Amino acid sequence: MSAPIQSDQASASARDQSDIVPATVPWTAVVVFIVLACGLAWVVALPLWLDGSGLANPLAALLLPVIMFTPGIAALFVVFMVQRPRPRPIAEYLGLWPLRPVGRTIWMTVFGIVGSALLVIVGVFLAAALGLVQLDLVNFSGFAQVLQAASTVDSPIPVGAIVLVQLLLIPFAALLNGVLALGEEIGWRGWLLQSLRPLGTWPALLISGVVWGFWHSPLILLGYNFGQPNLFGVGLMIGGCMFYGVLLGWMRLRTGSIWPAVFAHGAFNAAAGFLLLVVAANTSADPVATGPLGWVTWIVMAVVIVLLVLTGQFRTQPRLQRRPATHWGTIS
Repeated sequence: MSAPIQSDQASASARDQSDIVPATVPWTAVVVFIVLACGLAWVVALPLWLDGSGLANPLAALLLPVIMFTPGIAALFVVFMVQRPRPRPIAEYLGLWPLRPVGRTIWMTVFGIVGSALLVIVGVFLAAALGLVQLDLVNFSGFAQVLQAASTVDSPIPVGAIVLVQLLLIPFAALLNGVLALGEEIGWRGWLLQSLRPLGTWPALLISGVVWGFWHSPLILLGYNFGQPNLFGVGLMIGGCMFYGVLLGWMRLRTGSIWPAVFAHGAFNAAAGFLLLVVAANTSADPVATGPLGWVTWIVMAVVIVLLVLTGQFRTQPRLQRRPATHWGTIS
């Protein structure tokens, strides 16, 4: 006579699977992660503060990419040194591997690249419709001025063709920028969002967005992005990161992978200069409104988020604790 029982192997598998997302938020690890990520960002940015030159410091071009890796360093530190029990497997916890299903991950990545670029572009046109900026879509006079100032020799290539090439290069720039964005996304959407998921989808999305925005403080307080070197500028960055963080977080939750968010983030950065291509010459635009994370783009992002909510997209995500396959054995 025989009876089915669950094998020891299945029990071990169940324990392993339950570690993919913590049953409760690892608050100690979260606090250490936030302090370390923000602290490292300040340390790397310190040379920009010490000599008073700020973003005009020649080292800025080198230090800004380095800062982008500080969240990833903080995430890896807390995973290996602080978080207990240590998540298993770590690559899956962080959304690095495996890619499954591959097709969904690839298509979501394409959607993220195109969609992120469109967020910036639509935001610029909405700002123009609201009378906040004047565009020149015929002669591209503002960009032509920039090219003339950068070179004493007139380019034989029409400025319109250069603009077109710049737009066509955004997907390729997204792949290159993704290398830098990976340093951030391992931290924000890879570790922090995953670790906050026991709070629920929306608290996890919003809290991770707030932390992401605050992490930019060393640069925002130097006038980066908004030209507002004050707490108002920090608040603007937090708001922008909350809105965009919801969209990047949705891709992470929808696929179980950080790669769509990585390349979407890269595309957003690649498209951030779109306004410079189409702005009219001798006009000005307030980055608080018309910047890539300005309040006009918040409106565009909010519309997309509402559409995703209404279509139930945030309800489709990997389980917090996946049900492992059951293995059965027999005894006599």
